[in-house]
Amino acid sequence: MFFESDFSYLEGTNCYCSEESASSIRQAMSLIPLSSVHYMGTGDYHYCSLFRAERIEEDFALVLFDQHPDDQHSAFDEEMLSCGSWVADVRILPHCKKDLWIDGKGQIARGAASDIKELPLYLSVDLDVLSTEYARTDWDQGEMSLDGLREKIREISYGHRIIGADICGGITESKGGTQRDFELNGKAIEEVREVLQEIL
Repeated sequence: MFFESDFSYLEGTNCYCSEESASSIRQAMSLIPLSSVHYMGTGDYHYCSLFRAERIEEDFALVLFDQHPDDQHSAFDEEMLSCGSWVADVRILPHCKKDLWIDGKGQIARGAASDIKELPLYLSVDLDVLSTEYARTDWDQGEMSLDGLREKIREISYGHRIIGADICGGITESKGGTQRDFELNGKAIEEVREVLQEIL
């Protein structure tokens, strides 16, 4: 199953998420099965992955494909959830036992494959791991090709049960996105969706 969401209409959601908006988003996302692929919009909304992970009721490992580690202190307010801090919040969930970060070069930048050996996985993919030949986002981007990303997803997930997965990334018209960018991103989302659905 594949689901898309757009929470940009809510106040206090762009990059940072207010407590009020977080409550609304949690409620909306509770209707989306965990055993699905969920596209959540641009990387500005990557923190929505936390709301999916909060619903996992068994021990698991988070596997993040991202140009950025997303576990940094929020620059604006250390207490406020942001697209750059959400992994730190996932890490302290009682059922999250390990996390693995695959960077924009397709390398394991945090953790080790052996760390997640016995655990089911939740996968989160930001299109900013791809080079600008394959996707256009509003963040600095990595060097991976679509084929390289798909192969890495299969490699990391091999032998594991996959609990669920999400995708984010792209660019909006208000941030300079063009029709060509939207077409490129649409193709990238579709190809990543296909490989994630294969392993779910």
